Amino acid sequence: MRPSLRPRLALVLGSGGVRSIAAVGITEVLAREGVRPDLVVGCSSGALFGATIAARLTPEEALERARTLWSAELTQQRRWRAYAQLVAPRWVGFPADFALRDDRLIAQRLTACFGERRLEDLPTPLRVAVTVAASGAPALLTQGRLVDALRASMAVPFLFPSVELDGRRLVDGVISDPLPVGAAADAQVVIALGFHGVMPRRVDRPSRLVAQVSTALTNNLLQARLAAARAAGQRVICVEPVFERHVGLWETAALPACYEAGRRAAAERLPQILALLDQAAAPVAA
Repeated sequence: MRPSLRPRLALVLGSGGVRSIAAVGITEVLAREGVRPDLVVGCSSGALFGATIAARLTPEEALERARTLWSAELTQQRRWRAYAQLVAPRWVGFPADFALRDDRLIAQRLTACFGERRLEDLPTPLRVAVTVAASGAPALLTQGRLVDALRASMAVPFLFPSVELDGRRLVDGVISDPLPVGAAADAQVVIALGFHGVMPRRVDRPSRLVAQVSTALTNNLLQARLAAARAAGQRVICVEPVFERHVGLWETAALPACYEAGRRAAAERLPQILALLDQAAAPVAA
């Protein structure tokens, strides 16, 4: 059982596909200054790459494993029965955990990387943000099998099946909180890595209309959560990596570039991060 000390520094990672590997670059820059996050919070891809940080893999190990943990191959495991369920749900049935894709390969890759490790046993505490499917409410996973928590936080509705844990069906954390800074309210300082979705340039097909609406909702929710955290008095620094071009969510080849973008962004904000940590550590005048 870990002592219940207030975390000095929390790293909060939102959803961003392969871009979330930038978090590993951020932690490498911090480590050079002798600074290590006392808490990691993540949702979706942020939870996945956050787990490599919480498990204290080296940057080289994290990059190597990321190539199999987050790749387009994982989205190509079709469930052929799903098409029948879409066309004739009354005859074939339409389950609550309906999905177009099978997530067994995801589970296999996660298990190969993390084995049977549990959240409560990681060297650095990890809080995984998920969404309760039945209510849409945000929830945090802090105990239990790491692989199950990551599968739940990455379970994009319609694409991947929900994950049932402790009697609740759980889906992607981005649905309820794309940047869960509020989940680190007990930390003295928060470094947040979030990504705004890119709006489609043209709306000329149904899928792009759906993308336009869902992206707008997610972007607005991200900003609202961030504003609420700051209004509540949280010390939050947003690290915003700059990418030279558009990076696809599942573009595994871009992992090294995203990692480097995280390093550059952290180096730029490092003086502010260190100053805020010093400010948080300073005794309060009587």
